[in-house]
Amino acid sequence: MRLDQFDNSGFDRGVSWLLEATWRVVEGLFFSSWIPGSAWRATVLRLFGARVGQGVVIKPRVRVKFPWKLQVGDHSWLGESAWIDNLDEVIIGAHCCLSQGVYLCTGSHRWDESNFSLETRPINLEDQVWVCAHARIGPGVTCKRGSVLTMSSVANTDLDAWSIYSGVPAKRVRARPHPEATEVD
Repeated sequence: MRLDQFDNSGFDRGVSWLLEATWRVVEGLFFSSWIPGSAWRATVLRLFGARVGQGVVIKPRVRVKFPWKLQVGDHSWLGESAWIDNLDEVIIGAHCCLSQGVYLCTGSHRWDESNFSLETRPINLEDQVWVCAHARIGPGVTCKRGSVLTMSSVANTDLDAWSIYSGVPAKRVRARPHPEATEVD
């Protein structure tokens, strides 16, 4: 690879440089801080364009690259020190849990091109997904409804519904019991 040939000029950041710079200041000084509280963090994300549902819990030290490329469903939890590195869209469904230290990464580089060009792909966590502590999810992955990615596992491919995945790379280890149809969605 030739890093002197890297050109990122085609990347769409989604907002003006001024709004992005403002977010960087707000995130660095307040949002990603130790200061407790979820409601105010949800409000700040909404002010910067995120679509955040009701009853969302956002713990201290959560990082979000581009809030305007984030959607979080009702009653989901974002654990302490989770990092949503969303150069592309990230959709987190309702009743999802991102445990502490989770990393969602929507971007990578083309190692097969000499200019190491950036490529991004969205991440989609359907409803009732649990991403356990320190797990990693790569670009383009969909975690289907009710799937679980166990602690410190790495998912670079889609996870089947109501299944538990573990390891590096993550492999399906067993089915996850799913709630009866009478449970509230």
